[in-house]
Amino acid sequence: MVEQSVSGFVNDFVQNIVKPMKKLIFTLSIALAGVLAAKAQSTDSVKSNSWFKHNVAGAAQIQVTYRKSNLNQLNAALNKNGFPSLSENSIWINASMSHIHQKWLFEDGIGFTPLSTSEVNNIKARYNQYQVYFRAGYDISKNADFRLYPFAGINLSGAVLNIQDKARQENVNDFSQELLNSTSSKTLYQPNFGIELGAGFDYLIKMKTKQMDCFQIQRSIPVGLRLGYYINASAGDWKIDSYTLSNGPGNKQSAVFVSFNIGLGYMIRKQ
Repeated sequence: MVEQSVSGFVNDFVQNIVKPMKKLIFTLSIALAGVLAAKAQSTDSVKSNSWFKHNVAGAAQIQVTYRKSNLNQLNAALNKNGFPSLSENSIWINASMSHIHQKWLFEDGIGFTPLSTSEVNNIKARYNQYQVYFRAGYDISKNADFRLYPFAGINLSGAVLNIQDKARQENVNDFSQELLNSTSSKTLYQPNFGIELGAGFDYLIKMKTKQMDCFQIQRSIPVGLRLGYYINASAGDWKIDSYTLSNGPGNKQSAVFVSFNIGLGYMIRKQ
């Protein structure tokens, strides 16, 4: 079930995000180049290139990450209530942007894990995680065809456990009765703060260069890896709404991670 949901999600993601993203990046690149061209013709100071001193570069990316999760304590709590153990929740699907300034590289992204599920007596437990992250690195490579850089970053994430009591939730048809219907359905969550340390590598597959007036847009497909260690610096208490729960699963999720990365890159140069 999880493999099918991952496959279906990835297919939908490619159709709904990656293809439109390619068109969006190209459109934004053309628009930015047009603005730069208009600005370059407006004053003598602009013609002297005083305002456009550096190349503008970056990429929109899809990242698939493996970072082993530790659900031992959570599964023990579920087992105590009759639920089978949840499957491992270690694959992350991320969308990110990179921003390049000379040798400095900045990367920000959002991501989530597919659902892990468990069910007993028509009550289903569903678990997954969400994250946002920011990384900064420095390219130590001298080759224009690839980048190699150490990086450090911060990561904000949340684990979400949803209990769905379908038997009681769906035993009335009247809207008013459903409002106060007694069920075991609830959503619990745990906030986390982490630090990421690692290294990244991107190989740039060059695409056809676009020329607009005095601007050159070099497009590429960056393909690469991220390898590092996630330090779960702070694991928060489990909560339901804003109410804090005691004695919840508290094991930290520090672990090695590896990411496969592919994207659509650009570099705008003024000729």
